[in-house]
Amino acid sequence: MHGEYKVPGGKLVVVDLDDDQGVLRNVQVAGDFFLEPDEALGAIDAALEGVPSDTDATGLAARVEAALPEGTVMYGITAEGVAVAVRRALAHATDWTDYDWQLIHTEPQSPALLMALDEVLTTEVAEGRRPPTLRVWEWGGPAVIIGSFQSLRNEVDPEGAARHGIDVVRRISGGGAMFVEPGNTITYSLSVPDSYAYLDDWVLGALADMGIKAWYQPLNDIATEAGKIAGAAQKRVVAGDGAVLHHVTMSYDIDAEKMLDVLRIGKEKMSDKGTTSAKKRVDPLRRQTGLSRADVIDRMIGSFRDRYGLSQGAVTDRETALAEELVRTKFATEEWLARIP
Repeated sequence: MHGEYKVPGGKLVVVDLDDDQGVLRNVQVAGDFFLEPDEALGAIDAALEGVPSDTDATGLAARVEAALPEGTVMYGITAEGVAVAVRRALAHATDWTDYDWQLIHTEPQSPALLMALDEVLTTEVAEGRRPPTLRVWEWGGPAVIIGSFQSLRNEVDPEGAARHGIDVVRRISGGGAMFVEPGNTITYSLSVPDSYAYLDDWVLGALADMGIKAWYQPLNDIATEAGKIAGAAQKRVVAGDGAVLHHVTMSYDIDAEKMLDVLRIGKEKMSDKGTTSAKKRVDPLRRQTGLSRADVIDRMIGSFRDRYGLSQGAVTDRETALAEELVRTKFATEEWLARIP
């Protein structure tokens, strides 16, 4: 059996092994990484020999770490990277615990830059330069975000948007229009190296911990007994080995009157937005949890970390430069915003 894994920001790790009646045998780790001292490689092989083949990535990485000689220097290789390569060799790399997740939660940014970062970060994951990433957005201003295949004219009232000082941007994924204001919504993105069926499973668990019984509602909604509380959208990026962008906007406390003055929403869509009156606020998360927006976000992040592991990360200078260039050449252009899909 053969498995390969490109460590984000590092080198290629290759593992060959046999699965002999449920245990690992003849394990050989190789690749274009650097490792000192030389005997450290043999120690890694020995540490994995005889391990049950159903051991998860965390357990495999722990065995590798424990076996390394004191003073070992690893460049372009990590214990977690070896574990993922082993899991891939066994065709078990289908669980989110097999990856080293990174959290990005930065200061407020312009709507156009937030759109560009979705494209840049997911491409970086696809190309193996970034680990799978959970990004929690902070909005630098109010905005309407239309889906990749929507008509600007059909979705947005330009006079209403101008009256309220609302930016209008188009994202790379499909789905419907979103209305956001700083502090009134919770938006997150997942940039994932493979396509998973249950991209929102973790957040359903987090909501349950906050006392909200929620469920996934096809095509891309999260709902409770009080109605829809979130909408999601996806985009597959075909660069490198491929990756999936999945982002969700959750209603914390939205001004429905303003939203309806900006979006062209028919009466049949009113209930879908969680309101039957323009005077009513769309506030399912605030009302149902009784928690501040910051507390809801902290609990969501904590739930993800407990399930899959999560280290603090940041947008790199390279990624920032790429995103700013995309804003200039794509996301801030009238050609992109007003395109006819």
